[in-house]
Amino acid sequence: MDCWSPSLDVDDEFEKLVIRMNPPRVTVDNVSSRKATLIKVDSANKHGSLLEVVQVLTDMNLTIRRAYISSDGEWFMDVFHVIDQDGNKLSEDEVTERIQQSLGPRARSLRSLQRSVGVQAAAEHTTIELTGRDRPGLLSEIFAVLANLKCNVVAAEVWTHNSRMASVVYITDEANGIPIDDPDRLAKIKQLLLYVLKGDRDKRSANTAVSVVETHTERRLHQMMYADRDYDGENVDDGPTGDRSKPLVTVEDCADKGYTVVNLRCQDRPKLLFDTVCTLTDMQYVVFHATVIAEGPEAYQEYYIRHMDGCPISSEAERQRVIHCLEAAIQRRISEGIRLELCGEDRVGLLSDVTRIFRENGLSVTQAEVTTKGSQAVNAFYVTDASGNPVKSETIEAVRSEIGQTILCVKDDIYSKSPPQESGRFSLGNLFRSRSEKFLYNLGLIRSCS
Repeated sequence: MDCWSPSLDVDDEFEKLVIRMNPPRVTVDNVSSRKATLIKVDSANKHGSLLEVVQVLTDMNLTIRRAYISSDGEWFMDVFHVIDQDGNKLSEDEVTERIQQSLGPRARSLRSLQRSVGVQAAAEHTTIELTGRDRPGLLSEIFAVLANLKCNVVAAEVWTHNSRMASVVYITDEANGIPIDDPDRLAKIKQLLLYVLKGDRDKRSANTAVSVVETHTERRLHQMMYADRDYDGENVDDGPTGDRSKPLVTVEDCADKGYTVVNLRCQDRPKLLFDTVCTLTDMQYVVFHATVIAEGPEAYQEYYIRHMDGCPISSEAERQRVIHCLEAAIQRRISEGIRLELCGEDRVGLLSDVTRIFRENGLSVTQAEVTTKGSQAVNAFYVTDASGNPVKSETIEAVRSEIGQTILCVKDDIYSKSPPQESGRFSLGNLFRSRSEKFLYNLGLIRSCS
């Protein structure tokens, strides 16, 4: 078949003109469904538009219970059924302005960045990106190096998956709190961190690069782990991480329409839709149609995709690659271990001291989120023992006693895991009896019967 893609037929400047002349239209509907708010987005289409909308909704901590996407041609229309963190409908229209801003002519274009270790000077901080082989104590060593180099960590996010680690760390100068932009100092920071990352077990060559574009942190972590090939079967650790419940992903042909159909089923959790859409977008696939249902313990997603050149997936090897990459994208955010939350007065070297105590007590950090709110440090760590097994309660209490009982608290894992139902062939289309009713409902032209 002949492959065709609208994005290749429209000059970039003309595309910008079309978007300026036809700004995105966002409507918030609290009438059509009694369980959720319907957010409808209608706009000129460009690669990454769907991801931008999902990213806005995710960053606003909204839960997407259902979604219907249609973007054939040069326009798209998306309908999202969302609720807030308390399970209620939305009462404010802030989402309208934020989505319009994200899709408007001044919106920052989405670019895929290719680097393993980067340093970027921003308006308020310097951003450091790290990837390497995960090992017990690695995070402690990284924060110790930064503390020794008089760097203050103001925020950070760390993911681990299949024995690989990716981290984005935001730092300032310890003395004056401004970004670090001295070339010699940046070179020394990169050199020492690279030395720590390589260790004595990582057989891969590590790279350093200076970042020129700032990207959404969680999207960047997906890109970094994808570039590090954490989805590759050769990197899979046969240890405790192999016990994770794998999502069920199928990739099939839709020959009569010229699409590839991706079906996904797994336990629902926050930010799941962002993770899958982010992966498909950064793998250079275009989502033309999609249906998402996440109203119970499991989530179901169905995507009709093509390459950016308009061609469907044509080889079995590529189908398997898409399956493995989507599985990895879902599992990266599934946290291993006990969640420890640290909240207290921020100070220089706090993270270095806390992670050192973790290391000295045999704890391994599998995931971390570090933020600073005013003068307060608000940090979350997921920890296991050095072998990846659950931590004994007496060890946790010993760590809390050393750090501070009121400062370090134990929280339940919000991403609790349970195995999906029996595997087999599945399709979201089977959940709907009438295609015509489905189409009208997706567009918000008929109301939900629920």
